Amino acid sequence: EKGYETGEHAPGLKLGGCGAYKAAHHIIKTHAKVWHSYNNTWRREQRGMVGISLTSGWGEPVDPHSQTDRDAAERYIQFHLGWFANPIYRGDYPEVMKNYVGRKSAQQGLGTSRLPTFSVQEKTYIKGTSDFLGIGHFTTRYVLQKNFPFLQVSSYHTDHDLAELVDPNWPAPGPKWLYSVPWGFRRLLNFIKTQYGNPQIYVTENGVSETLQCPQLCDEWRIQYLKGYINEILKALNDGVNVKGYTAWSLLDKFEWNKGFSERFGLYHIDFTNKNKPRYPKASVDYYKKIISANGFPNQREVMS
Repeated sequence: EKGYETGEHAPGLKLGGCGAYKAAHHIIKTHAKVWHSYNNTWRREQRGMVGISLTSGWGEPVDPHSQTDRDAAERYIQFHLGWFANPIYRGDYPEVMKNYVGRKSAQQGLGTSRLPTFSVQEKTYIKGTSDFLGIGHFTTRYVLQKNFPFLQVSSYHTDHDLAELVDPNWPAPGPKWLYSVPWGFRRLLNFIKTQYGNPQIYVTENGVSETLQCPQLCDEWRIQYLKGYINEILKALNDGVNVKGYTAWSLLDKFEWNKGFSERFGLYHIDFTNKNKPRYPKASVDYYKKIISANGFPNQREVMS
């Protein structure tokens, strides 16, 4: 979406309303081909696993008693996670994506939907091509219905007819998009369990950045973020979600897309002004070391039900 819809990331193409869908279509088909290649050639000998890692926030209806808000929140998840996971686990794009993009394409006078279609053979080939699901998750949004007039320039962002809100009380220690909302993670994990047959899940990315450098390396907010989100994974495990592993994002400060070195997700601070790039542990290092050493919270009183 950033590379082929808005052009913010490489390759910088602004193919509004169709570029992201085409790129995703190729990704899904390519992923399936790699899975089958491994399955046919190497699996018996190596006994490895091939999966895909998808990043998604959680969408919570602004008014849980409003059917339109609940439907909008469902669209939020389907247009993010379901876009890729639904073909891999269920054989095709989510119905709501096909309906919304198809209807808006017709309103624009297009003969076919801007969302590509899979052939019957492709659907069969793609379905089931994941031995585990990697999940990157960072934040949550409140979601409500918002109708975009079809006369606007077509866009992935207007296709799903929804608006995203945040609670001003949510902690926002890092970039403007990343609010700390741990309870959304448990709901996302349970959604995956219900929608995709409780696959094995590996959390491949979860963390928070700071935009302001803390010279004392005192990232207490990161400690609170990790504590909150890991605790929600524990709750999801108690719900029966098949989470097999967790990876904090990230070990080191690094080059962060079009933000360069200004957004720091690392547990270790990197001095980028020094040619040797020395590394300094932030306070979160000691906290996270204790968690991974104990494979859980060392102090059980930290765990809130």
